[in-house]
Amino acid sequence: MTAEIENLVLEQLRAIRGELSDIKERLGRVELRLSGIEQTLDGALADTDREAGQWFIKRMEHINGAWG
Repeated sequence: MTAEIENLVLEQLRAIRGELSDIKERLGRVELRLSGIEQTLDGALADTDREAGQWFIKRMEHINGAWG
């Protein structure tokens, strides 16, 4: 019976590891997209309002940190 429980636990841990790997991959893609958005907005706002752009980037970093 102990071997069956160990196998069940190991099976669940493998499933969790696989899900975690998928989540890490997706988070990496989201971070890349966010970086692109930040760069685009920073460039768009550079001529009009650099301070507002920096505030927005800091806010996005704060939000991103809350999820990290």
